[in-house]
Parts: sequence; structure tokens; C-alpha cells
Amino acid sequence: MILGHETQIQYLKKIFQEGKIPHAFLFCGPEKVGKKQVAFEFCSLILGKKFKTHPDFLLIEGENTIQIDQIRDLISKFSLKPIKSNWQVAILDNAHLMTKEAQQSFLKTLEEPKTNAIFILITAYPSLLLPTILSRCQKINFYPLSNEKILSFLKTVKNLSEEEKEIIAEISAGRPGILFELISDPQKIQTLRFFKKLLELPLYKRFNFVKQIAEKEREKEFLKEATNYFRYLFLAKIKGKEIESFPYSLSKIKEILEAIQYTFFLLLITNVNKRLALEVLMLNL
Repeated sequence: MILGHETQIQYLKKIFQEGKIPHAFLFCGPEKVGKKQVAFEFCSLILGKKFKTHPDFLLIEGENTIQIDQIRDLISKFSLKPIKSNWQVAILDNAHLMTKEAQQSFLKTLEEPKTNAIFILITAYPSLLLPTILSRCQKINFYPLSNEKILSFLKTVKNLSEEEKEIIAEISAGRPGILFELISDPQKIQTLRFFKKLLELPLYKRFNFVKQIAEKEREKEFLKEATNYFRYLFLAKIKGKEIESFPYSLSKIKEILEAIQYTFFLLLITNVNKRLALEVLMLNL
């Protein structure tokens, strides 16, 4: 299901109908804002509703990195003619996770594109891609939905209290991906209480906790949940709400959010010690 992004979808339908599809797109916007869902919708126009199993479709998803071997496989597959369609379509989700070597290899494909190949790069961090890759892609920006649109959608959702709907709207911050996750699993709202308890622990217990997080390689998930929690508190403070007993000022919450984002970015682009980075973050809470 796609919520919002009507302008982007309308544009993609228009260029498809007119037969004016560029060979490479760059879908930019915050994580979980709906970029991949729109990319899937576009693929269904080109290859049909069962595009995910279509022989002319390829999806590359990066969790930690996208290696050069994955790009070489893509290049090899796309060097052949389409099997069942007039087009070959590849989606590179989290394209910023391509290694430098992978980006350089992919760039060669963009420099000499096939007329029937379409590449869709999806990223929340376009600055991590080579400028020469960016310049060869048609950029389509995606933005968070308005709070009014989120609340309007939540009115149609049953089995949630008004308080839960309000919390979900604020945590999602206009990002449908988070919205749908919280609706499908309201227990995630309990994360708010978990972080409150974490902040009440003495420092050595916080260190023990992040040690376990690092060992289980859940640091990125943890930082995303922490971002949601403190964003929720930030918005609550702005609106003058006292949803939970929380002693930090608005400026302090902002500092914490910046520290979380810095830690996430550090883990994303460097080989910093994960446990140490999380311990430094705990010192700032």
C-alpha cells in the first residue's frame, strides 16, 4: 500500500505512457518515507504486477554494504537482451551502501547505458554517492507526509485508542513505513517505556546493555528506535505535553537527537568500534 506521493507517481506514469523513461533514477528522501514502494509501483507498470519474479527484474538490497561482486552480477545480467520484456529494470535499495569500488564499477554502466535498461537508485544519503553517479540520474525527491494526512489515515484504522493514534502519528513523523509498522505491531509503542527505563539506569548498566546490542549487531536498529523515541519527546515538548515524566529540556533533547544521528552516521561510513561509539552516546544521554 502506498500512502501519499501522488505527484511522484503521476509523473512516473506520465513518462511511462509517453515512452520517455530515462535510463537512471535517484529516489531521495528520508528512510521509510515510501521510496521503495513507489519504485515497486513503477516496476509494476513496466514489467507487470508479478515483476518481483520477472526474469528481467533485479533487486539489490544493502544492509551493511553493496559489494562490487553484486554490481558485477548486475552488469553481467544486463549485458544480455531482455528475456520476456522490452525492458530490464534494476532497483538498488540503500544505494549509498555501495563500496567505492562498486560505485566506480556501476558508474561505467551509467556512462554507457543500454537503451532498454532502467536503474532505480534509492537512498536517504545521496551525498555518499559519487557526484558522477548523481549527475547521471534523474532525481526524484520524496518528502514526509503532512501530519494532517497521517491523522486522516489513522481515523480509518480500528482497534487503536485515540492516544495510540496520536503517539503513532508523532513517532512516524510523516513516514508511512514507520506508520504501517506501528499499526501492524502496536507493541512497538512500548519502546517508549523501554527507553525511559534505560535512561534511569546507572551508567555501568547502560554500558552492559549497549555491549549486548553491539554483540548482536543490532546497533542500527537500536539507534533508529532511539531516534523515534526522542523525536516523539521533542514534538511532545514543543506542543507543551507532558506525556511522560521527563526532566530534559527541549534544547537537551535536540542535543541528544543530534548525538544519535552523528553516531548512526559514524557507524554507517566508518569502521569505528561499535561498542565504543554506543558507550560514548550513553555518556551524552
